[in-house]
Amino acid sequence: MSEKQANSTRLRRVIKMGDLDPAFKREIREIPGVEKINLCFQCGTCTADCPIARFSEIYSPRKIMRMTQLGMKKKLLSSESLWLCAACFTCVDHCPQGVDIAGVVRALRNIAVREGIIPDVFKELTDNILKTGYAYKIPELRKKKRTEKGLPPLPEANLEDVSKLFDVVAVFKAKQEEE
Repeated sequence: MSEKQANSTRLRRVIKMGDLDPAFKREIREIPGVEKINLCFQCGTCTADCPIARFSEIYSPRKIMRMTQLGMKKKLLSSESLWLCAACFTCVDHCPQGVDIAGVVRALRNIAVREGIIPDVFKELTDNILKTGYAYKIPELRKKKRTEKGLPPLPEANLEDVSKLFDVVAVFKAKQEEE
């Protein structure tokens, strides 16, 4: 490794005290299912077994766990890697300490959403579901090709029911937050 690469690596590992939020560490530990977060001793099994980490340079469950333990709230919640977890629970199944890593990621995502930090792709999906009932807009050309091939038209979503579902979920979440 060249000296320049070594210096670059060292610089990326610098953690500033201003990045740490002790209140956030306590907040996370109080979430049901995440209480064991302090048992993580950074063995790396979660990342070694993770199917997403194998193909992503930015996703590392181990790094997410360490940043959570340190209370690096701002960096965690603004990280796009937080949204890459497939919730397959491979990390949980292989953790020697029984830490619910997927639960930690889910809790972090929920906090991010509560604070309005949502990736644009998820905002777009939500808008599409509310407008069309589908996660993405189906182009007219595709609908036309279905008809030409003798396939039945795609079912129309009941947008009123979709809207009600979104309202019910929002009310349910609001009740949980009040409790």
